[in-house]
Amino acid sequence: MTLYDIILTGSREYPSRPALYYRDQALTYGELAEWVNRTASAMQKSGIRPGDRVAVLLPNCPQFTAVYFACAAIGAVCVPANPLLKPAELKHIWADSRVRALFTVPQLLPGSIEAKAEVPSLTTVVVVGEAEGAVGFDEYIASGAAEAIHETSVSPSDAAVCIYTSGTTGRPKGALLSHANLIANCEQIRDALDIGEKDNFLCVLPLFHSFAGTVCQNASLFHGASTTLLDAFHPARVLEAVEQRRSTIFAGVPAMYGALIQFPADREYDFTSVRYCVSGGAPMPPALLAAFEAKFNTIILEGDGPTECGPCTAVNRPDMPRKIGSIGPAVDRCEMRIVDEQDNELAVGEVGEIVVRGPNVMIGYHNLPEETAEAMKNGWYHTGDLGHVDEDGYFYIVDRKKDMLLVGGLNVYPREIEDVLYQHAAVLDAAVIGASDDLKGDEVVAVVTLKPGAEATDRELIRFCRESLANYKVPRRVIFRENLPRGGTGKVLKRL
Repeated sequence: MTLYDIILTGSREYPSRPALYYRDQALTYGELAEWVNRTASAMQKSGIRPGDRVAVLLPNCPQFTAVYFACAAIGAVCVPANPLLKPAELKHIWADSRVRALFTVPQLLPGSIEAKAEVPSLTTVVVVGEAEGAVGFDEYIASGAAEAIHETSVSPSDAAVCIYTSGTTGRPKGALLSHANLIANCEQIRDALDIGEKDNFLCVLPLFHSFAGTVCQNASLFHGASTTLLDAFHPARVLEAVEQRRSTIFAGVPAMYGALIQFPADREYDFTSVRYCVSGGAPMPPALLAAFEAKFNTIILEGDGPTECGPCTAVNRPDMPRKIGSIGPAVDRCEMRIVDEQDNELAVGEVGEIVVRGPNVMIGYHNLPEETAEAMKNGWYHTGDLGHVDEDGYFYIVDRKKDMLLVGGLNVYPREIEDVLYQHAAVLDAAVIGASDDLKGDEVVAVVTLKPGAEATDRELIRFCRESLANYKVPRRVIFRENLPRGGTGKVLKRL
């Protein structure tokens, strides 16, 4: 199969079933197929060929999905990016991937044009909406044919998307995922999460990121379910959408769950349709998970996986024992191990790097053979996550390998300290980083945001940590901030 086969199957087998909900619009599988076909046909007429890169700079909307699958139909490679990126950041992504066309919205056009000036390959700009001097999306696809695309040269092993990693520790790299990688992950997610045609995903996570792109969009459409798209996160809009569309699965990152808990709702919202929630993209503090489940009377299934793996590699199952703090067992046909620096497999409970092998693992990084070889040592993708596995095969992430601190010769994992800080009644958000000390190595520093109206001093928080942590793990300094810098999926950008 290729990704386009998902669209062909839906249009053939259940054309009148809702595929996407967006604002007041309901798009059936048949209508979505027509959008995809017209977009793909228009792309071909504008000169886009198999292997060409197509940039997508859009919020969550049906046009995003149409362009994504239109690329798959003609063998082009979709290059989604965060709409919040600055022109210099966009220039790096578009120049590195040599994009030929761009789909965006009027609000982002000025910055896009600024970046485009330094990307010679980018010749076509299409705007979803109206903007002077730019081709509108409706006008662009009007020349396209509604019939299915018959592009025989597209192979499951071909690259389908090029997703640039978040760059939490350095310059973003383009992870190339094939049609086969993404289809495999759809199958793995179905088997793990028991997705059916009656499910409705509430998708407020950004589609440019692999979490939403695969879990909320691809896996949903692959299994004949529906997805409700929200183009921005606000607790009231999320709760209203769940209530209106009777959503059965909500996928979010910990920051979203925290915001939903803190939201001072002026009425009761009906959340009873939600079978379960899924959390990923960042560590879920156990205290936050417990508070959310108590308030909304549902469960959160924590999972994880890097963009390079589709992204889902492990998740707690709705039909299996759930272990709080664990990302669950590996999904089917995905092997996971804990290894040391020499790639020797470690025993149960020992901390090492998590490595992955399976049909969902990427082709490699775009134009970076050395980085690809390093990441794929001995045929296993090295995630950079430090963790351990228990006797039941459940994996636990201790921290990012590059985030680990060395204090007086001892390993310190920031996530452990952050989990303690989250237990303090005044703490809303926390990130632990290292400051260099010439004598002691790393010095533990906590950067904290307090809840609205709450008060706490640095001494109080240090004392609080000392009650639960060994002295060498206790923050030496606490810095208070109004907010923490986060990427598009809510992950704290510690390099900032």
